[in-house]
Amino acid sequence: MSDPSDLRTLYQELLQRLQRNEREFRRLGRAVWRVQEDERRRIARDLHDGVGQNLTALKLRLHDIQSALEPRQDALREGLAQALALCADTLEDTRELSRLLRPPILDDLGLEAALRWLARSHDGRDGARVELELGALPELDGELQTVLFRTAQEALANAARHAQARRVRIGLHCRGDELHLDVRDDGRGCDPVAALASGGNGLGGMRERLRLYGGRLEIASAPGAGLRLSARLPLDYA
Repeated sequence: MSDPSDLRTLYQELLQRLQRNEREFRRLGRAVWRVQEDERRRIARDLHDGVGQNLTALKLRLHDIQSALEPRQDALREGLAQALALCADTLEDTRELSRLLRPPILDDLGLEAALRWLARSHDGRDGARVELELGALPELDGELQTVLFRTAQEALANAARHAQARRVRIGLHCRGDELHLDVRDDGRGCDPVAALASGGNGLGGMRERLRLYGGRLEIASAPGAGLRLSARLPLDYA
């Protein structure tokens, strides 16, 4: 029979190895996610500074041509008006896509300003009222700010579009050494187990992203009873 002390030593060695592997996995996962966010930032900037500026220049040029038309050229004037309207719509869509990929306000003014913008931009959209409550927050590094913003962004999109909610409440507070992000809606609800089992995007992907930073995701919901999403994220995630 093996010596109990030897078994304890072996157990401790295996446990330490698992913990090292877990830390390495999370480190690599965070590195991959940082690359994804950097790529989002680059594409958003290219859309805004490249495509957006070209569309703005095209819109001005079309307007100049329209202004130079003779009064009798009504058919051509109408065609230019339609082209201008299409150009304006495409410009707005490009700007919206750029903001969704990586809102500049998150990098320029930080998480609190970005969350206020997010709540304002979704308030009334798809018929949902959005309320935001922010507590006093410590200074957060860029990665934590991005994780919290993406979690709130995806939760809000889920509540407004898929849950058909009429009211959504977002709260972010610091409790001890943890950040608490809670999103509640009065939508149609769901099966929490099935929702979290989905991989990739959605709630399952949100949970996996939080795990990379030592966080956790809890969901309380039932069909027809709305949903409460609770994200807990440690301030020290190393």
